[in-house]
Amino acid sequence: MSDFAANGQTAPSIAFFPLAGRRDLIRRSAVELDRLNGHHAVKYWRTVCRSLGDELLALGCPEEEMRAEIMDFQAAVQAELMWLHRGEEARG
Repeated sequence: MSDFAANGQTAPSIAFFPLAGRRDLIRRSAVELDRLNGHHAVKYWRTVCRSLGDELLALGCPEEEMRAEIMDFQAAVQAELMWLHRGEEARG
């Protein structure tokens, strides 16, 4: 029995820095995705997301939370891509 359980305490939990808050990574990913096309873009995106997921799991992040983090990250990158192209839409 752990010291925490013996004392009636719960084990401390780890707080993970949200992927959607990693602005440099989001920007870099959006710029790279914008540069790539087709198979190369899909391969890059899968590699990034799998790498981030593996990183979170290795740090002890529960799988369900990891999946939610990846989904939030994907949404943040999509928003960044839209922001990158906002000027193009205004110009027509």
